[in-house]
Amino acid sequence: MSIKNIRLEVMQFLEKNVDTFVDQYLIPVEKIWQPSDFLPNSEGENFFEEVKELREIAKDLPYDFWVTLVGDTITEEALPTYESWLMDVEGIDQVEGKGNGWSKWIRQWTGEENRHGDLLNKYLYLSGRVNMREIEITTQHLINDGFDIGTGSDPYKNFVYTSFQELATYVSHNRVAQMAKKYGDNKLSKMCRMIAGDEMRHHHAYSEFVNRIFQVDPSEMMLAFQYMMKQKIVMPAHFLRESGQKISTAFEQFSDSAQRIGVYTAHDYVDIMQKLIDKWEIDKITGLTDEAEKARDYLMKLPARMARISDRIVIPQESHIFKWVEPARI
Repeated sequence: MSIKNIRLEVMQFLEKNVDTFVDQYLIPVEKIWQPSDFLPNSEGENFFEEVKELREIAKDLPYDFWVTLVGDTITEEALPTYESWLMDVEGIDQVEGKGNGWSKWIRQWTGEENRHGDLLNKYLYLSGRVNMREIEITTQHLINDGFDIGTGSDPYKNFVYTSFQELATYVSHNRVAQMAKKYGDNKLSKMCRMIAGDEMRHHHAYSEFVNRIFQVDPSEMMLAFQYMMKQKIVMPAHFLRESGQKISTAFEQFSDSAQRIGVYTAHDYVDIMQKLIDKWEIDKITGLTDEAEKARDYLMKLPARMARISDRIVIPQESHIFKWVEPARI
């Protein structure tokens, strides 16, 4: 049987548990928080006072913080790209009838994720500290440009990617929450903390999918994990650009801002890699082919190698001035 057919068979085997995964890792629509729970109530008599208070508190947040928050928002807003990509993964079918169990998972995961960009976008708009039109242009560019995360339609590689990326997004939103609280913006802190909580649940789900695959197809899962770590995980917004600029020209400067204030760093990347190795107990997996054993050896040594490289990375001290955030507004 071909590798592709085995992957389809494994996906069909795991699909029997999709309803359990939905119940365990996602929250029913009627019970989960919604963006309006954390924003000024536009129907209330105190709406303008609440907006004024939000804007006053926002004045104390520094430039790189705003750049990072905007970049995180744009990343969340590009959700259509992520959903369409995952719907194309082998074993996920949204056509037959109402689609299979996996397409149900993707739609409901997307429904939860959609709230994140919605909440952050509204906060940015109300804050008065950013250029919303420039943000909207960048968001549209990012959706137009799509992304290429190096997984193809391979479910094993895609689940490694989502396991990693959901944890990375948790780290970023959680750090932003901590910084907002430090600067006295408790409401923004709570927003980001709630988003981070969603991301952690989603990380647990995707990493459990990988764990189940390791149990039934360990060698191929190991090779897929090695492949993704060897080529490195690219961030969803790696094609980020500002208005009038070429594709991907803004991502490095955005990444520098996030590293400069400690929201997401090269050391976090290495830490996440180690967490996945530990979570999946890579050192204890048995029944591997010779090729997969070599892949395991590579993976076990990789975090230490990457940590040494991370130690040598130098981040520019000067902030790049983005069209999204004009210094005069800060």
